Amino acid sequence: MELDYIDNYNGLHENIVRLFDFNKAEAIQFRDLIQNVVIEQKQKLDLSQIDFINTEDYNLIFGLFKTDEGILTKDYRTFFCILTLNGFKEMLRLLAPFCVKDTKAHQYLYDLDTPTDLLFAPYATAI
Repeated sequence: MELDYIDNYNGLHENIVRLFDFNKAEAIQFRDLIQNVVIEQKQKLDLSQIDFINTEDYNLIFGLFKTDEGILTKDYRTFFCILTLNGFKEMLRLLAPFCVKDTKAHQYLYDLDTPTDLLFAPYATAI
């Protein structure tokens, strides 16, 4: 699994933090990390600490908050996905199809009106 950032991908100042290039087994591992660390333990999940995710150029940290804020950053290298408990439970629902079978589909992992989206895309390649 790879992590990257695409700035102003559509000319409308909209950005994407993207998790891509993974299989069903890695999707299951990622889903289980969200479930165990963020939802159950209510701890931050720092992807730079996860062996199967390449965070060489960027990092993504998931954390609980009282409101759904989506992706935030100050330096465009380290990103924070800040959602409520319900926001992360919805993310698990959106991840479920990737954990059943390998698929070429992709999915945005939250639906918020923010400048940066979080895209889950198993068969995407680096840009």
